[in-house]
Amino acid sequence: MRAASGRALAGFLAADAISLAGTRLAQIAVPWLVLTTTGSATSTGLVAFAGLLPLVLAQALCGPWIDRAGARRVAIGFDLASALAVAAVPLAYAAGRLSLPLLVVLVALTGLLRGPSEAARHALVPALVRYVELPTERVTGLVGTTDRLSALVGAAVGGGLVAALGPAPALLVDAGSFLVCALVLAWSTRRLDAGAGRGPGRPSRRSSYLAELRGGWLILRRDPVLLGMMAMVAVTNLLDQGYSSVMLPVWADDVGGGPAAIGLLGACMGGAALAGSVLATWRAERLPRFRTYVVGYLLAGAPRWVVLAVGAPLWLVALVHVVTGLGAGFINPVLGAVQFERIPEEAMGRVSALSLAASWSLMPLGGLLAGLAVTGTGLSTGLLLFGLAYLAATMAPLLSPTWRTIDVRPQARARSASTAARS
Repeated sequence: MRAASGRALAGFLAADAISLAGTRLAQIAVPWLVLTTTGSATSTGLVAFAGLLPLVLAQALCGPWIDRAGARRVAIGFDLASALAVAAVPLAYAAGRLSLPLLVVLVALTGLLRGPSEAARHALVPALVRYVELPTERVTGLVGTTDRLSALVGAAVGGGLVAALGPAPALLVDAGSFLVCALVLAWSTRRLDAGAGRGPGRPSRRSSYLAELRGGWLILRRDPVLLGMMAMVAVTNLLDQGYSSVMLPVWADDVGGGPAAIGLLGACMGGAALAGSVLATWRAERLPRFRTYVVGYLLAGAPRWVVLAVGAPLWLVALVHVVTGLGAGFINPVLGAVQFERIPEEAMGRVSALSLAASWSLMPLGGLLAGLAVTGTGLSTGLLLFGLAYLAATMAPLLSPTWRTIDVRPQARARSASTAARS
């Protein structure tokens, strides 16, 4: 690999890791800040909702802008703006001016800025693949592995920083992470042709923003695999949110394990997912995609719901979570590669931003539905219902022959087209 290519890949991965670690810190610091200043769980939920809703809306609407301006430029600019928005929280707190309404506004502003930044970095991956001349699965596997590692480290370091410094001062570190992310991305990818917003296929300045946004949706709608992926991830994110925010804490309280049991299961699943992602990256281009998808989701889905529902001992629950995490590590490299290969690069910003927004869109309902299920049917039945829904959502592609086309790599398609043209 050329030195410039290596710098671009390493810099992109480092920027992505720094951004995600900062996000994990904020996910600990902001709720703790609200709880320690208001003592209200309702206020904590309000602030969480205020951060999530603008993020989803911004991701859904920012795609044409990414395609026009270029993914790299949007990612760097919005990271710099996010640094200022996050820094305003501890500064207002230090000045004694941080009321709950102001915190809600600042958290909403941060979500509004973070959405385009994350969508733009996501849209930059195909250009990175082309520049470093590696298989798509290898690059998406590296991105997935880096994300899982930074999530583990970020949660641990973030919890330590909040405990040591307090939630408001810790947010200054989060603000710094946005700044460092922007600088690293600007330095490492300065020779990278972002693709989006360039070339003969770029959106016309004469076309309306809404027309370009609709064009992104039409690309999704016409590809049953992309549309199915979007719907499946939205549903599984909803179910996972209900699992982590309601069902797992209720289970831990019932069995007496408390937060320690939750932490143990999180470490088991997260560590195994990291190992699975490393293995998937290593074998990336040799993996049979559809079979990897099916086996990965069979391991990552229903078993963890069932083992909690039947009242298994903690050691067995932990073991199942290790297996679950291992299966989960193989999924994202496959799905990411398929998505980036099927989206036209001139529309990457619009389509990938819509996909990301859709994947987050149902998450606010996860905790609510899980709470209703546990209250109405009991924990065990609720777990089984959610597990069955997860199994149905992830195994539905078995009924669609179109999904099996994900095993055909672009090189094979090109060879087939060339052979057909000569015959």
